[in-house]
Amino acid sequence: MNIKDIVANVKDIAIVGLSPDVSKDSNMVGRFLQNRGFNIIPIYPKKQEILGKMSYPSLSEALNSGESFQIVVVFRKSAAVLDIAKEVLDLQDKNKIKCFWMQLGISNKEAKALLEKAGIVVVEDKCIKLEMEAFGL
Repeated sequence: MNIKDIVANVKDIAIVGLSPDVSKDSNMVGRFLQNRGFNIIPIYPKKQEILGKMSYPSLSEALNSGESFQIVVVFRKSAAVLDIAKEVLDLQDKNKIKCFWMQLGISNKEAKALLEKAGIVVVEDKCIKLEMEAFGL
């Protein structure tokens, strides 16, 4: 599945590890996605405004607050990915997630296997911004 297929008919993207620091890659990618018309749901440990939206400390809390998302983009260390993937799987009954995207330098074989078994597309070690630009999106 290519990036065009992944982002087709998607409007809401949760970004785990979205930093409020405008110099950080996660913030730059979040702004890029917002500028392309996506609704960004910031997932950040501290409750604060990021890119004009209040952040949530977890995907579960975002969902319980009425948010929904079809793509989860991860800006966390590879060691944290398995727990995030398990949370995604726990949320599948309430919110159908199409894609779990691990940014550059991030991968986790166990998380990938669990998510793919559940029918979720997994992308590892790629930047969603660079991939979208490469496809002219």
